[in-house]
Amino acid sequence: MTTTLTKPPAAPVPEPPRRGRRGPKSARAGGQMHAGPVAYIILALFTIGSLFPLVWTAIAASRDNQRLAQTPPPFWFGGNLLDKIEIAWTDANMGEAILNTTIVAGISAVTVVFLSTIAGFAFAKLKFRGRNALMLIVVGTMMIPPQLSIIPLYMMVAKLDWTDQLQAVIFPSLVSAFGVFFMRQYLLQALPDEIIEAARVDGASSWRVVWHVVFPAARPAMAVLGMLIFVQVWNDFLWPFLVLTQNGNPTVQVAVAGLGRGFTPDQALIMGGALLGTLPLLLVFAIFGKQIVGGIMQGAVKG
Repeated sequence: MTTTLTKPPAAPVPEPPRRGRRGPKSARAGGQMHAGPVAYIILALFTIGSLFPLVWTAIAASRDNQRLAQTPPPFWFGGNLLDKIEIAWTDANMGEAILNTTIVAGISAVTVVFLSTIAGFAFAKLKFRGRNALMLIVVGTMMIPPQLSIIPLYMMVAKLDWTDQLQAVIFPSLVSAFGVFFMRQYLLQALPDEIIEAARVDGASSWRVVWHVVFPAARPAMAVLGMLIFVQVWNDFLWPFLVLTQNGNPTVQVAVAGLGRGFTPDQALIMGGALLGTLPLLLVFAIFGKQIVGGIMQGAVKG
């Protein structure tokens, strides 16, 4: 008697999933996320809202007081924009003001970034007695309103005979408690202790560790802090207005404030000066904005 061996039926081969049947393209593993139309509409509205003050400043600078006082206000450019900008440039001495503000903001930004990075590294990675108490004092100084220090600071500047000189504006802005706290928080996560210990084993001194380890690791945060300090010092008005004059060594804000003097201030002229004072900031961000955003993303990936 012979038995016939029958081959079991082969298991059905599963059909490969078809693209587009399992959900949107952005939901697949490794797929690139794509925003929907609602996200683009929201981004467009935010962009328009962000650009509106700058556009309105240019529109107001191209009109006159009579048209600006009417209702509804103008929403398109007039024919006086270039004339108002030229008058503001001449009357407010905007060329010297922009140069002075660039010097003050540049020195302040570089110094704050350098000192804040070193201090932030010390508070984040070095162990010494009273570290937490000192950090608490630094953070506590951020709670003090800056208006309280104006009178003693002005008395000190007057005693040093620094009135109407740029060093009266530069020196008070060379340190920043916010910068120290910002760099400390960043270095706590972005700088592993193992890298510092390896550098110590290789015989690196403290300054060499700072220069070759801390600064490269903190570069993204340094770029962000530098931009924040530069913009803050550029837009500072109260202290420069107290110690500087328009005819001496004005900054941009002091020069623009001088345009508003008179029984009936020319609003279009003031807007023209404000527009001149804003354009250098836009130019700086247009040049260095890509590097700053790239540094932020690089730091986020490393963290």
